[in-house]
Amino acid sequence: MGSGAGTIGDITLNTTLNSEERAKFQNSKVIKELLKSANIIAIVGLSTEKTKASNMVASYLQDEGYTIVPIHPKAEEILGEKCYPNLSSVPFQIDVVDVFRPPHEVEKIVEEAIRIKAKAVWTQLKLTDLQASQKALDAGLISIADKCIKMEHGRFGGQLHWAGMNTEVISAKRR
Repeated sequence: MGSGAGTIGDITLNTTLNSEERAKFQNSKVIKELLKSANIIAIVGLSTEKTKASNMVASYLQDEGYTIVPIHPKAEEILGEKCYPNLSSVPFQIDVVDVFRPPHEVEKIVEEAIRIKAKAVWTQLKLTDLQASQKALDAGLISIADKCIKMEHGRFGGQLHWAGMNTEVISAKRR
């Protein structure tokens, strides 16, 4: 078991964090509560290409009822939502800043998330800067690192189980 010892479905697959870092940045109870309370998720680095992970994650989050806010410096609209060039240009409160940018860009994004008083910063799998994640924590933000928000939502919402996607197939027997 990982940081949420005793939590059903707690998995540590796909992460590069050690147990102390997982306890700090991947607490299952914190993740579950954040996903329950959040409404507006800004996605920094949301791609216009439908086959890119950021676009698939954003589409999933929309389907699950979240308002997504694309942060893209050149696009005008993605997935039917107005794009903003940066977090500071969004004229309303953001709950979660989900980061799909390389690790060397994370610190500046965290600093901007702190300035706009976002509630949380979430860095996707392998796109993590733990010093920047700590900076977010120190500023009072929730900081989730090296986790996929789509996978975590699916895990807590029943769409994903420990072995993969929930296909609703109960048996492997032929009909």
